[in-house]
Amino acid sequence: MFTEHTTSTEPTVFTEHTGFTEHTGFTEHTVESAPAGARRAMISTASHLGYLPSGVALMATSPDLLDGFLKLSAMFEATTLDPIAREVLVMTIATRNGCHLCVAMHTARLTALDADPALIAALREGAAQTLADPRLDAVRVFTLRVLETAGDVGEAALRSFLAHGYTEQNALEVVLGIGTYTMSTLANRLTGAPVDEPLRQFA
Repeated sequence: MFTEHTTSTEPTVFTEHTGFTEHTGFTEHTVESAPAGARRAMISTASHLGYLPSGVALMATSPDLLDGFLKLSAMFEATTLDPIAREVLVMTIATRNGCHLCVAMHTARLTALDADPALIAALREGAAQTLADPRLDAVRVFTLRVLETAGDVGEAALRSFLAHGYTEQNALEVVLGIGTYTMSTLANRLTGAPVDEPLRQFA
């Protein structure tokens, strides 16, 4: 039986995972060395970005994981959440889980979207950092609430999210984003994926 949470819409502050080890046990594949099932996705990613990210090269050891992440990422990009709101969610997951590669990659994405530098700085400070824009902060708060309660956010938290102009569809899209970027952040930490040279200015 689910318990409704009505005491607060502000999530508990998480202790972020800041420790990070670059492991040597995982293979950073080239297209030639990768399992056959991963090659098409690697070629497509390299063509799109102009380089093959280390995270993708390491994830390629599991073609199913790589394919699943890329498909889910594309699906999340197609949601009705606006691009900046999506990036707020991703950065909330990335800083909470201590994925330095994801933080750098999505700092670059926010910069390309001409996001307010103050917003980018606040997002990089960590998931517990309140954002100046109430509507964007609602995404941060709701993302953490979903994680904190394993989805049983309670009526008050959902009403607060919706009151900022979001929809029930957006609430479920937050779940999609959480699943997608939990997958990538954990994989990057497990494999010790380093920040690629094109992203180091954003690290």
